[in-house]
Amino acid sequence: MRILHIVTSFPRREDDVITPWLVELLKRQKAAGLEPEVFAPSYKGLGDQIMFGMTVHRFRYFPRRWEDLTHDEMAVDRISRSWLYKLLPAFYLAGGVRAIWRLCRRNRYDAVHVHWPLPHAAFGWVARLASGARVVTTFYGAELRWVRHSLPWLAGFLRWSAAVSDRVTAISTFTARELREYTDQPVEVIPYTIGFPGNSESGIQNSEFKGNEILTVGRLVERKGVRYLIEACGLLPDTLGARLVIAGGGPLLQELKGQAARSAAAGRIEFTGLVTAGELDRRYRGAAVYVQPAIVDSRGDTEMLGVVLLEAMHHGVPVVGSEVGGITDIIIHDKTGLLVPEKDPAALARAIESILTDKSLRDRLVDNARKHLADGFDWDTIIKKWITLYVSMR
Repeated sequence: MRILHIVTSFPRREDDVITPWLVELLKRQKAAGLEPEVFAPSYKGLGDQIMFGMTVHRFRYFPRRWEDLTHDEMAVDRISRSWLYKLLPAFYLAGGVRAIWRLCRRNRYDAVHVHWPLPHAAFGWVARLASGARVVTTFYGAELRWVRHSLPWLAGFLRWSAAVSDRVTAISTFTARELREYTDQPVEVIPYTIGFPGNSESGIQNSEFKGNEILTVGRLVERKGVRYLIEACGLLPDTLGARLVIAGGGPLLQELKGQAARSAAAGRIEFTGLVTAGELDRRYRGAAVYVQPAIVDSRGDTEMLGVVLLEAMHHGVPVVGSEVGGITDIIIHDKTGLLVPEKDPAALARAIESILTDKSLRDRLVDNARKHLADGFDWDTIIKKWITLYVSMR
C-alpha cells in the first residue's frame, strides 16, 4: 500500500534530530511492506528529497529567507512573536493546497495520513478530491488545547477535520477523551513509541540501584514544569545527597538557572544544555530516578504522551510524573511509576524520596514498567494496528 503522510516538519537531513518518533514510524512501515511517502513544508528553499529510502515532497510557501515557520520551533510560538509570522499561515495553507493537488493528480495513494489536522486537514481533503484516496487523521492533543484556550474561532475547523476523515485516531486516551468534544466518530488510540536500542525491544536489564541522581530531559518551556522539580529538590533531606540533572535547552534556561542558584539545593543541580544521543544514553544509565514534572501551561498545553518516560523505562530507571495529559497512559500509579498532582513540589519530593530509599518499590516499578513497554508500546504491535487500519479503509 502506498501511504502519503502529511506532516508539519520532517528532518532536513538524515542527522537532523527533529521528530525521531515519526521517522521511526515510517521506517517501520516501510520494513513491514508499506510504501510511505512524506508531504512536508520546505525550510528556507529546501526541495524534494530522498530520505531514509523514502520520497519527501517539499512544498514552497514563501521566499527562501523567511521560509522557516516550521522545523526550528513550534509554529504557534513563532506566530506569537512577529507580525510577519502572523501572515505566514495563509501563505503556508495556499502553498500546501496547490502543491498537494498537483502531487495527488500525478500520483495515486491508497491512503493519506494527516498528522496535525490544524491546518493539515485541508491538505488531506484536497488530496482526496484529487486522487480519491481514503484519509486518516491523527490528533496529538496540542491542537485541541490551542483551540479551546486561545483559538476558539477554529473549533468549527476541528469538527470539520474529523468529519471529512474516513478514520480518526489519537495518540493517547487523554487526547481521545478531549477529541469527543469535537466529533462523534469512533476514535482509535494508537500511540507512538521510541526505537529501542540494544538487543531487546522490551527493555534493558538495568534496575540495580545507581546512587542518587535525579534526571529530567526536555525542552525548557513552561509546560515541562521544571521549576517545580527544582523546588522539590530543595525539600529533599540533605542526608540523601540527591543531585538533579536537567538535560536540554530552551527559552527558560537562564530563568531556571537563576532559580537553581537561589534554591536550598544550589550546588547539587546541573544543567547540561543540549546533549548528544550518546550522552543522553549515559545519563539514563546513571540515573536513580527519572522525573517528568509536566503541567498544563498558561496556553492550556501539556504533555501529549511523554516519550522520554518510555526511554527512561527502557533503561530500567523508575519514573515519577505529573498526572496530566498522555502521561497517564505510560505511568500507572504505584505500578509502572508514581503519579503526583501537577505543580506540587512537596508531592514530587515525597515520590522521589520514596524511590531513592525503598529498593523493593524501585524493583517492582521497574519490572512492571518493562512489561508495560512490551505490551502497549512495542513497535511491532503499533505497526500491525496501522496496517489493519489502512487496510480497513479500502
